[in-house]
Amino acid sequence: MKTSPLLGIVLGGLPILLLGGPPAVGDEPAGRSLKEAVGPRFKLGVGVSHRTLRVPEDAELIRRHFAILTPENCMKPQAIHPAEDEWRFEAADGFAQFVRDNQLEMVGHCLVWAKDDRTDAWMLEEGDGPVSRGKLLERIKTHVERVVGRYADVCSHWDVVNEAIADTGDKLLRDSVYSRTTGADFIVAAFRAARRQDPDALLIYNDYNGHKPEKREKLLTLLRQLKDRGAPIDAYGMQGHFELGDDSLDELRATFEELRKLGLQVVVSELDIDVVTRSRWWADDNAHREELRRFDPYRDGMPPHVEQQLADEYAALFRLFDEYRDTVARVSFWNLHDGQSWLNYFPWRRVNHPLLFDRQRRAKPAFDAVYGVLAGE
Repeated sequence: MKTSPLLGIVLGGLPILLLGGPPAVGDEPAGRSLKEAVGPRFKLGVGVSHRTLRVPEDAELIRRHFAILTPENCMKPQAIHPAEDEWRFEAADGFAQFVRDNQLEMVGHCLVWAKDDRTDAWMLEEGDGPVSRGKLLERIKTHVERVVGRYADVCSHWDVVNEAIADTGDKLLRDSVYSRTTGADFIVAAFRAARRQDPDALLIYNDYNGHKPEKREKLLTLLRQLKDRGAPIDAYGMQGHFELGDDSLDELRATFEELRKLGLQVVVSELDIDVVTRSRWWADDNAHREELRRFDPYRDGMPPHVEQQLADEYAALFRLFDEYRDTVARVSFWNLHDGQSWLNYFPWRRVNHPLLFDRQRRAKPAFDAVYGVLAGE
């Protein structure tokens, strides 16, 4: 995602926004379970904070509906490896233990985040100068092997490299210490190190907007290069941060077809639909930002027609995912319910409603729509 990881660590400690009374367990009819409805077609998951797992109502909702969990922040490099000789495994260990205890699966997220502002200084530097190619590749190998080795028993999927492709311009890779120092070698090295430690896991390259034509060609070029070099890549992770009114189905279909030709699977890694759409935040040289900071149209809830539009768009997405069940390996939502969504804070603070469960963990019409597709209703 262009955005969720950008704020994940910064905002991980913000209080959850709750409206309309105390939390309650989701009130959908007993027996309805998303993971049971989808069956073996693809894995259904959710990305959550390690703190979410400590809330009994959240844990119950997770166990009922999801088969595979992604740690939102606690396994990211800055969280788990803040200095060359310092490792902080406590939060990730707790997350992994919850997964084991409940006989679920886990996504290791993420091993390398290819942005300088998401990389600690110790990784960027060597002595009094910039890190050398050899030292950077050595550090990547050490980090990947230690993290994957520690959690290989519980992680069936790994987001090996996150967000390495340039958004604009002619360059294939984002300008970062990784690309400046090694070209694409850091990506190959990370995948090979992950495979050595976990021969059976699904290894994923994760990024945002890869279905958009202007970025799709770069994505396909990178994936072909990685395969040609023998990198053990299994899947593309499509983050899936959509906005209400997106007309992306044709673009998604075209992308899935190209990935199928490459023999790669797709995981939808961070799914949500922003109902207070964010595109204008960056439009016209950021001219609308002061206006948008005061824009909070659904603070007291969504009107029925918007609720229905959200449900319809989720249903359309899941019909497409079901159509490509031979290619789609997993669909994971990003956050459990509306009150926990990062879209309440990014790119400005407003009340958002992007998920299947509301702030009281009640199933929304969007839940009914997705369940109906999965259950064949």
